[in-house]
Amino acid sequence: MTAIRWAVNLPLPGRALRDHREVIEALPGLGYADVWTGEGGGIDAFTPLAAAAAWQPGLGVGTGVVPVFTRGPVVLAQTAAALSELASERVMLGLGTSVPAHVTALNDIPFAKPVARLRDTVRFLKSALHGHPVDEEYETFTVRGYRPPPPAAVPPKLILGALRPGMVRLGLTEGDGIITNVLAAGDLEQVLAEAGPPPPGKEVVVKLFVCPTEDAAHARRTGRAFLGWILNQAPYRAFHDWLGHGDGLTESRALYDSGDGPAAGLALPDDIVDALWIHGSLDECRRQIARFVQPGVTSVLLFVAPTPELHKGRHALPDVLSRLRPGNE
Repeated sequence: MTAIRWAVNLPLPGRALRDHREVIEALPGLGYADVWTGEGGGIDAFTPLAAAAAWQPGLGVGTGVVPVFTRGPVVLAQTAAALSELASERVMLGLGTSVPAHVTALNDIPFAKPVARLRDTVRFLKSALHGHPVDEEYETFTVRGYRPPPPAAVPPKLILGALRPGMVRLGLTEGDGIITNVLAAGDLEQVLAEAGPPPPGKEVVVKLFVCPTEDAAHARRTGRAFLGWILNQAPYRAFHDWLGHGDGLTESRALYDSGDGPAAGLALPDDIVDALWIHGSLDECRRQIARFVQPGVTSVLLFVAPTPELHKGRHALPDVLSRLRPGNE
């Protein structure tokens, strides 16, 4: 099995971005190889990675993921090229379709032909990030007369946010790999089985949501606040129907469709929350995380949620990160 690269998602809980430097500098010593960011609500994806690349050159950086609708293709290429100049280690440009709630509701951009837009963006970036001029009409956009800067010695890898088989296949054929999330360990087995053995050199990144606390009420409350929203977005509804979980989500879906988002979260069964929002003691969380170390997986990315223990200083963040990673027992 390929050695797993361990990664954490920025921003880290309980810290302003400007206060991340000490922890980021320590990450390689804690067994972490990469830092990643997401983008939708909250802060942007690239600013934290630029800071991390400056603070700790020993870390790779990745976006998991940036929507292809909210930045033009050339702006994406320019931003990725700049990040590649700053980062000493690898750059993983994670791209995704996102959801209408981010693309249209927040940015007033039509959510049209999402899979085609993602495919076209990958094809454009494969040329641009390798230094090839682009003057081409794609199905979903046109680029005329783009002259990219000289390529990085190692151009960014293009990783696609993927849930169901079609997107997984796109990421493993036209892209350099996939990043998947909001799934249980058994679900991951199904996704990987459908994909088949990844071609050599392809990345399979699994993003996990971890709330390391023994206060189960707190963990489930914060988990429901997130899961009640994301599980009711169209791509995740289709994903969990395909996984066979749709029956357990019926009540939540009805409440969400009626306009009662908070109730939709409260209606989620405990077993679904517990599977998708890892919680418990540090040792229990580590054991659950270890179940995702499966054949084909190349990276495990931890999104660490705020906990009472971190807030009250009973846990130190570097110690939490160290103890969550299997192999640091």
